[in-house]
Amino acid sequence: MCTTKMLARSARRLSPMAAKRPLTQLGVPNKRPATSANCSTTTMVAENPFKEEFEKYRDHLNEMNDKRERLVKASRDVTQNSKKVIFQVHRIGKHNQQTVLNQAEKDIEGVTTQHVSRITKELQGSDNDSWKLRRAYSPGMQEYVEAATVLEFCKTGTLLTLADLNNRLTKLSDPSTRPFKINLSDYLLGIGDLTGELMRLAISRVADGEVEVANTICNFVRDLYKDLSLVAPIMDDNYEMNKKMETMLQSLVKIENACYAVRVRGSEYITDAQGEQYRYTLALDEEG
Repeated sequence: MCTTKMLARSARRLSPMAAKRPLTQLGVPNKRPATSANCSTTTMVAENPFKEEFEKYRDHLNEMNDKRERLVKASRDVTQNSKKVIFQVHRIGKHNQQTVLNQAEKDIEGVTTQHVSRITKELQGSDNDSWKLRRAYSPGMQEYVEAATVLEFCKTGTLLTLADLNNRLTKLSDPSTRPFKINLSDYLLGIGDLTGELMRLAISRVADGEVEVANTICNFVRDLYKDLSLVAPIMDDNYEMNKKMETMLQSLVKIENACYAVRVRGSEYITDAQGEQYRYTLALDEEG
């Protein structure tokens, strides 16, 4: 029997024009399937039941990544501008207290409306991802808590509560949705940083001769450390809070040493030389 190749060869020998004709016109059977590859691929894709679901997952992941990046940028801006509020508070002296506090109040309001509002808009609503994306914005919120609480202490001598702080943020959210709130962990971690700023304020007050103000700060920090010592062991961020508790204790010891030195010496006032010595000692402790 003749094979397909033999038939094709014989057909081409018969006529030069036959060589250009398809094999099917020469009576040679074509063994290729009649179906098209493109048609087959289209059919397989159309019949894939998972394609639509995976496209939804893809869109969701892209949206979450974009939101995370926006939160990280907003958190950095909140951190940077909250530090400026703290620096403003540290300018307090004997004769400019009210002026400094008024400016700091305007600054913290600007941080709230311009930068914290960006975080609230991303996370407000019933389907918010505040816990899933917490690591993206937590540093900024901790710094914001620190700035707001140190300012409140300088104004009233009291601790700004979490409820009062969240009330300030309620106006930033859409009334038709669930408002964004600072969670308890970020609030307590921010309070852990507060004591470091109060320590600097206390040393400055001792150096300026305002020993009673330093004693008030010392008592406040001592009570704060005592209360947080009960909460820290059961917190979710136990490791991070324990580190802050160690720093808090160091700040408390520095304040107590400064107040103790003045009390033991029986000084009724602080000379400029003594004040500079306290500032120099504080700088050495921070470098060490």
